[in-house]
Amino acid sequence: MRILISAGEASGEMYGAQLIVALRRVAGGSIQKSKSPTSRQERGKGGTPGLEHSTQDIEFFGVGGEKMRAARCEIVVNAKDLAIVGITEILSHLPKIWGLFHKLISEADKRKPDLAVVIDSPAFNWRVARQMKKRGIPVVYYVCPQFWAWRQGRVRLLRKYVDKALVIFPFEEKFYRDRGVDAEFVGHPLADLPRPAISRDEYAAEHGLDPEKPWITLMPGSRVKEVRMNLPEMLGAAKILGNEYESILPVAATLEWSFVENLVKNCTSIEDTDAHVGAGALTRTDTLRAAENGELGSPARTRTSGSTRALSVRFVRDSLPALAHSRAGIIASGTATVEAALMETPFVMVYRVTPLTYLLGRSTVKVPHFAMVNLIAGRGVVSELVQRDFTADRVATEVSRILPDGNDRETMVQGLREVRSLLRGNTMDGDHPADSAARTILELAQARTPVSA
Repeated sequence: MRILISAGEASGEMYGAQLIVALRRVAGGSIQKSKSPTSRQERGKGGTPGLEHSTQDIEFFGVGGEKMRAARCEIVVNAKDLAIVGITEILSHLPKIWGLFHKLISEADKRKPDLAVVIDSPAFNWRVARQMKKRGIPVVYYVCPQFWAWRQGRVRLLRKYVDKALVIFPFEEKFYRDRGVDAEFVGHPLADLPRPAISRDEYAAEHGLDPEKPWITLMPGSRVKEVRMNLPEMLGAAKILGNEYESILPVAATLEWSFVENLVKNCTSIEDTDAHVGAGALTRTDTLRAAENGELGSPARTRTSGSTRALSVRFVRDSLPALAHSRAGIIASGTATVEAALMETPFVMVYRVTPLTYLLGRSTVKVPHFAMVNLIAGRGVVSELVQRDFTADRVATEVSRILPDGNDRETMVQGLREVRSLLRGNTMDGDHPADSAARTILELAQARTPVSA
């Protein structure tokens, strides 16, 4: 079996790698031939009945990054090349995106996949879905576009080009089904994430952090434009909070390390700053890869003339240990807010786009909250600071409310725990949401290509 898989952002690429592993695991356990159950609650844990695929039978190619490559997917288009954001930004990159799109479709025409899985990134992926549908290839949309939030009329694209929609938020299933889309809630791919095994002291030693100080994780996004828009105010807030805290900045896989380092060093919105920007302690493999990519160098230090206070920012690769061991977070809207919720780390959600992008998009937004955790909970669990409200002073004020023990912090933590429970849905004990998605995908593929008796 050959599957095209297209994931255009850091979160989608992570979900794609997770799904590839689950597909091989589930297919490898699928040796019996009986009627497939009709719901994921009825399915067993050892594989999907009715399938006889072995782990060697599945071949993956498409759009992704290093995580999907490590999961043995042949990368035709690198997700980094699609990591842009905003209406005006997309327009300026159209020729490049169009070329990458045709490169992927040409490769699909050569390889003739049995099935296509597209993950998030609707601006790119609905076009992939349309081309696959034209060729008679079944299409699964995993992590569906958030059309319930904006441009609801575009649900017609899913009805027309997608055979199965696998949604990861509990309220999405009804929304899409009510509009004629064959949708199934499979649980959020991150819902079962355990806390990282590394201790706080070990993590501090690896990355040059002071274990005696509280840490604040800054997550400005996974795309170049949004990092440029979000990071300066985040750093400003960190400076206001003072040098009794240390800041950790996980660098998304879709970003070049040197880009973020230079942005921190050259950020003119922050005065009196001494930024310590370094890789921390990476594994040998990570170190070699970073050296090959030009991501390593001596830590950069910049100080405005006359400064006496230092702002320490430590770069790291993985976000989850940083979040798990931080006292609080300043998190850009997106998947990172879900990660923070799952680590039960109190945070403030922030976001900014260009004024034109905001003007064009705000009138189409149909939801009462921007933060996903607030949408899932149905109330304001975390503070949201968007556009003009997103200033360093406002962020620092909101973060200061949740740093000390007390009612504000405890109420938020309880809300984050509730969100985690809702994200798991009705998955069976020990059954990962990605396995549920994998079973549905393999059943669809089996319906198209029956195995011999």
